[in-house]
Amino acid sequence: MTPNLEALKFGADGLIPVVTQDARTGAVLMQAYADRAAVERTLTTREATYYSRSRGEQWVKGATSGHTQRVVSVHLDCDGDSVLYRVEQTGPACHTGEYSCFHTPLLEGEETQTGLDGTLERVYATITERLATLPENSYVARLHAGGLDRVLKKVAEEAGEVLLAAKNGDRAELATETADLLFHTLFVLAEVGVSSADVAAVLRGREGRSGLRGPKEAG
Repeated sequence: MTPNLEALKFGADGLIPVVTQDARTGAVLMQAYADRAAVERTLTTREATYYSRSRGEQWVKGATSGHTQRVVSVHLDCDGDSVLYRVEQTGPACHTGEYSCFHTPLLEGEETQTGLDGTLERVYATITERLATLPENSYVARLHAGGLDRVLKKVAEEAGEVLLAAKNGDRAELATETADLLFHTLFVLAEVGVSSADVAAVLRGREGRSGLRGPKEAG
């Protein structure tokens, strides 16, 4: 028997709501439904699987679009009547091409995120989606067409701009140029196939009890 599956409380229609969250950014991507077989398949294959109420059949996210969801973990809510899929999303989650299905605001909230947490992940996800689809008039598509050397040249250029802004003590310019440097660095990672999770793993490995160790100390 699949672990904990008996704890699921399916509705009269045999379905249970599934909320899907990006495991890297924490963003809620979509909400759908699953029957018992879909949940079982998800747990077995780690491919996000749902049940279409309109078509009356099981479906695997990304099977036709290529915008797949690799399931990192599955959680049951406290009442057992809904499920959370935490996934690694490839490309946009919404059929409209948006990163998340929840992109239409009904009430604009105050921005509470002031740091980089989550932002870099969303930028990286957008870059990888653009590289996969190469949409017309996309900066990512144009830069990609120039080859890796062109991207590397941009990294070097932006690094120089960061140094100059810092030397001049221009805080606003330094923030802007650092953003440009981070963007193009993420671009290089995506081009070469290194994930942001790979970089995060290295940084976590350098975290000591007394703080973050430098590269030479990490060994």
